[in-house]
Amino acid sequence: MPILPIDTGRYATPEMNKIFEEEARLQKLLDVEAALVWALAEVGICPRKDAEIIAKKASTRYVKLKRVEEIEKATNHDIMAMVNALSEVCEGAGSYIHYGATSSDMLDTATALQFKEALTVIEAKLNRLEAQLMSFSNRYKRTIMIGRTHGQHALPITFGLKTAVWMREISRHIQRLEQCKERVLVGKVTGAVGTQAGLGPKGLQIQKLAMKKLNLKPVEVSTQVIQRDRHAELMLNLALIASSLGKFAEEIRLLQRTEVGEISEFFDVKRQVGSSTMPHKVNPITSERICGIAKLMRSLSLVALENIPSWHERDLTNSSAERFLFPCTFILLDYMLALMNKIFSRLKVNKEQMAENLRATKGRVMSESVMLSLTRKGLTRQEAHNAVRSLALKSLKEGKDFQEILRKDKNARKLLTAGDLNRALDPRSYLGTTIKQIEAAIKQTRIERSRRKLAS
Repeated sequence: MPILPIDTGRYATPEMNKIFEEEARLQKLLDVEAALVWALAEVGICPRKDAEIIAKKASTRYVKLKRVEEIEKATNHDIMAMVNALSEVCEGAGSYIHYGATSSDMLDTATALQFKEALTVIEAKLNRLEAQLMSFSNRYKRTIMIGRTHGQHALPITFGLKTAVWMREISRHIQRLEQCKERVLVGKVTGAVGTQAGLGPKGLQIQKLAMKKLNLKPVEVSTQVIQRDRHAELMLNLALIASSLGKFAEEIRLLQRTEVGEISEFFDVKRQVGSSTMPHKVNPITSERICGIAKLMRSLSLVALENIPSWHERDLTNSSAERFLFPCTFILLDYMLALMNKIFSRLKVNKEQMAENLRATKGRVMSESVMLSLTRKGLTRQEAHNAVRSLALKSLKEGKDFQEILRKDKNARKLLTAGDLNRALDPRSYLGTTIKQIEAAIKQTRIERSRRKLAS
């Protein structure tokens, strides 16, 4: 009976779950065994006819998971159970199965094969999210909203600037994954303690051939296991992606608050229920779910770091942890990406409310613009800062428009014409290089996507 949400399918996609199912894992192990025997045949150690039989039978069509589990109950060793189950179906040709190898050769190389398949799924969803954010950045590059620091109204920005920042964050994650593949997608056949003694003088050639068959890179050197700094790098990269998704989701939640109301998740008014007791509620539950899973993802990355130390040439302390770590990390991140893509495919942007909120401080958010206008008229920056600060606080205390306060102030009136004031208080005139930055970010993203042979 399923227990965890990833088992029930609540927090998982069928696509990623399939990669980490037990039967899929078994097939990867069989693929490694078959590649080893093929390499042995290539160097003349194993009869080619035996290698051909093993290659044919190294499939879950013949080696059944149920049989492997039966043998493991007796042997208490999962890889030996797989080896025995494969030997049983190989019609006497199984003498060279697992020849010169150790369990970690199979396990670590099969893990690399799983990583490779899972990364293809993750990258596809990252590419889609990058494309969606690029579309938002272009569409809303001139949609003015208030920028906030410390949770307080600061200066005008555009919604497109916010999403362009997110877009480039995703672009960097795509780059990180591509770069770390060189170090992570590696396999090995080095045998016990890593010396290849069981393979003889052709050990390096055998390893190279086997990995070429599996389309993986061979390790340069290893102990009995592939060193876990490689795996930790990948897990940390996945945790970084999850943290960015959590950041985006948190911002969506903040901007969806009732008193803000600038953007909101899609809500199916015909069927969706916001609360079991408050019928009016429209909650950002998808973003909240992403934020919650991001916490778990960050904690899982600590396990990857803890797995780097190992006694001497190996111990088994990494094994049980990784049986949770690798599937959970990939499955949860894939699910988070699916949710985030879903959010952006139907995100509601309320331009009118953005404009309304921009007016909430009665013009005080343009204080820097006014200050710099006074500086250009001859005041020192500090003199201008003190003057504008005093007038801004007066506007706040009296609840009056900042423009009204400025026009009534004799010093401001003496230095700034009505036209100067209007320009200084116009949010659209105080966006700096916002549009240029957005367009440059979109251009760079399009160049990168073109290199990846993706539509922009």
